[in-house]
Order: sequence, then structure tokens, then C-alpha cells
Amino acid sequence: MDSASNDLLVSSPSAAAVVGMASGGARKNPTLICTPIMADSADRMVILMAEAKSMGADLVEIRLDSLKDFNPNSDIKTLILHSPLPTLFTYRPMWEGGQYNGDEKPRLDALRLAMELGADYIDVELKVALEFNELLRGKKPGKCKLIVSSHNYENTPSVEELGNLVARIQAAGADIVKIATTALDISDVARIFQITVHSQVPIIGLVMGERGLISRILCAKFGGYLTFGTLESGVVSAPGQPTIKDLLDLYNFRQIGPDTKVFGIIGKPVGHSKSPVLYNEAFKSVGFNGVYVHLLVDDIARFLQTYSSTDFAGFSCTIPHKEDAVKCCDEVHPVAKSIGAANCIIRRQNDGKLFGYNTDYVGAISAIEDGTASLTKFIGAGGAGKALAYGAKEKGARVVIANRTYERAKVLADIIGGDAISLADLENFHPEDGMILANTTSIGMQPKVDETPVSKNALRSYSLVFDAVYTPKITRLLREAEESGAKIVTGLEMFIGQAYEQFERFTELPAPKELFQKIMSKY
Repeated sequence: MDSASNDLLVSSPSAAAVVGMASGGARKNPTLICTPIMADSADRMVILMAEAKSMGADLVEIRLDSLKDFNPNSDIKTLILHSPLPTLFTYRPMWEGGQYNGDEKPRLDALRLAMELGADYIDVELKVALEFNELLRGKKPGKCKLIVSSHNYENTPSVEELGNLVARIQAAGADIVKIATTALDISDVARIFQITVHSQVPIIGLVMGERGLISRILCAKFGGYLTFGTLESGVVSAPGQPTIKDLLDLYNFRQIGPDTKVFGIIGKPVGHSKSPVLYNEAFKSVGFNGVYVHLLVDDIARFLQTYSSTDFAGFSCTIPHKEDAVKCCDEVHPVAKSIGAANCIIRRQNDGKLFGYNTDYVGAISAIEDGTASLTKFIGAGGAGKALAYGAKEKGARVVIANRTYERAKVLADIIGGDAISLADLENFHPEDGMILANTTSIGMQPKVDETPVSKNALRSYSLVFDAVYTPKITRLLREAEESGAKIVTGLEMFIGQAYEQFERFTELPAPKELFQKIMSKY
């Protein structure tokens, strides 16, 4: 998988090639946002199209295969007449992932009719493109662009196979090439970026599924013709589509240009992370040319090898990759080395070397600073547990590590000079009153909000309880600790604390601390 052809060494198209199509502030890319319109009736579609326009879409994709009682003549006329935006008509058959299950002739006739009645774009599948062209007999209206599409719901082929596919689509008479593949690993997306950036024809290259999300955002950087943004979350025409609102407000899509630096949170799971909200808002406020994305990564070494260009400039690391991150870096900061975990990776711009840092311990210890001189107990021996235990030890606390597997707890305890117990023994372990408890595992994180690492009964011995989980902000552990009379510190404080230093390493600018607090106060 780490062959040269799979490395993303592509750089973006030159800035000169990007045309400003400004709609409220200069756009740094010409990539269009297209909203899929799916409804039972044409009248309902008209309402949704107006909504898409008000939310900032550039065009709408009218999915004829979602209509219940479809009358081609009257419905297509209504839709074209009342659309406030340019229209793309798609009538997707079941054999290509759509809902239409009938004869081909009426389907292709309806698309031809849409073309004649004034559609701006028509999407036809590669399998039937030649047949459709014969149907037109050379009478294609000048204003209508033909998108010839290919959808692969299994995987993402090699660069060579994708190149051949583009050539076949062009030969089928496409004005615009559309390829949608499926990501089995996030490194698959690099191949679509490579094809997009080198394409001589307008191209839509998207990768379906959560591992393919970056294809739908970074197509603006690599020169894609359009991306899809839905009206509401979860109502998608293909797996992994973001909402228009997220594209515009979360990822600042219009401001992504060929020279925009890419940052992101590497994790598994990762969709819950609020890091993109925090960093993108902060980047925007200080005028920093960067975008920060969710990166669902299975294998961090493969990811860093594949996206090896300096365009991919820095990463935050979360569960379960913090310990492996250390092994992937060319150089590791002494603190991160001592802890054995890195939550921040910077790619040096002059030579592409990777540097690993740990900002977790600063964030966590400043969050629970007030009481660390007494006995502090940590649940979890992973990356965050190591960072917190290290920080507490530095502050002179006596540290006890509890973990599901005693052996893992013992290894960490020996490294930092503390004691180890198993999680089961934690229930009855209280050598003194006024202790601090810190949960560094993912127990209690969404969606499993009913879980807790310690029974409520055992919480009476603690004066302060900290939970690194911040989705939800008040976990069951914190709720029960508060009910038991302990002071609580949420994971949000640690999250913000560790983000200050990461922001400064990403941008080489001072962190806008008040802004960070303000953004996160919404959660």
C-alpha cells in the first residue's frame, strides 16, 4: 500500500488557475456546492430547492428517481421553471445505487426531455452513455453539460485503473467526468486527489463513506468541479455527504484554495470530535490559510506515508493512535518521549520531517492544578493516561494507575514511579481521604453515555474527579461524583488547554484564548 503511486505528493493546481466566483467575499476556488433534492413530489422539490438557495448552494441535483408519481412532461417543466438555481437532473437506476427500477427507455427519454426543456446539467451513467448519445442524434442543446458518471460501491481502484476509467468516460462524450468510489481506508482518497489534480477535463472525484469525507471538502483545494452538500444531516443521496451548513460554516469551504494547508484530527472513532469546530473558527478569526478536518484513520503509519506532501501540515492525534504516533515521527519532543505518547504531529515545511509533541499533560494538569499535591488515581494506561500521570508526578503527586489489565497499569506505574491496581480493585481502594480521580479512558463517551468506570459508591473518597471525555460534557462519572460531593473538572477544560499549544504549533501565531473559551462554551 505504500508504493510510490499511492503517495500523495501532488500539489494543488496553481492559484492563477482558480477563478473567483465571488458570492459574498472573494472565493478562493471555483468548486461548486450542489445540493441533492430528493422528495415524493415536484411541489415538495420546489420548496427544497428554495431552501438550498437560501443556504448558499450553487446548484441543485434533482433526483427524479425519488419521485413517487412521476409525470415527466409536467414535472420536469415545473422543476426547471421554478428552480432558483441551475439544475442537474439525475434519474439513478437501482443497478447504479439509485431507486429507479424499470425499463431503460423511459428513463433515458426523461433525461433527454430534461435536456430539451432547459436543464443545465444531465447525469448519465457510463454503462448507458453511448446509448444516450445515440438517442440525442447530435442534437444536444449548447447550454446543457453532460456529466458521465461511474459509481463503485466496493472499493477505490489503483491510479492506473482510475486513469483508464477517466479516458473511457471522456470517450463516451462527457463534458464533465464523475467518479465516485468507496474508501476502505483513508489512504484510498489520495488516489482520487491525484486523478483530480492531473485531470485535463472538468472532473468530479468523490469517495464515499466516512473514510472518504476529506474528498468532499478538499476537492476545493485539488480542483474538483463540484461537491455535494445536503440540506440536513443524515438525509444523503450517497454515504458520507456533509451538510451545506458544515461545508460553508464549519470547513469555510469558499476559503479553501490551492495553497491552503491541511490539518486534522487522526482518530478512530473521530466523528464526535469538536476539534474541527475549534480550529477552523480560530483559523478564520486570525486570517490563517488552513482547514482542519476529521480523519478516520485505521493505520497511522500508512496515513502519514500516503499524505507525505507538506500541504498536509499538522495533525492532532486521539484514541487509539497516540502511542503509535511516537513511532511514526522523525523527531519526538523529550516530554512526548518520556510519556510514550504524542497528541500533536507537525510536518516541517522545508523538508517534510515529522515532529511529535504532547500537549495533553499541560492541558490536563492545568485543568486539575489546584489539588494535585495529594494522592491522584488515574484510570487508563493509554496515551492520555500516560500524559496525565506524567504531569501529576511532575507536580509532586503520589500516583496510582488503575487499568482493566493490571499488567498494563504496572508497566506505566513503573515508568513514572507510581503504584498499580486493577480496575476491579479500585472500588475498595481508599488509603486516604481527599484523593483525586482522573478517568483517561473513553468509558462514558457518546454513544455509550450510560457507562462509568467507577461505581457511585466508590466516589465518596474523592475530593476532585476529572474526566477526559468531553462528549458529553457532563458524563455519568462526573454527574455521580458531583452528587457524591466531589468537585468536578470536565474534559472540555483539558481539551481547550491542550488545544492552545497545538494551535500555536500549527500556525506559529499566539492562540486566541478568549475565542477558544467562547467557541467551546456553546457545548
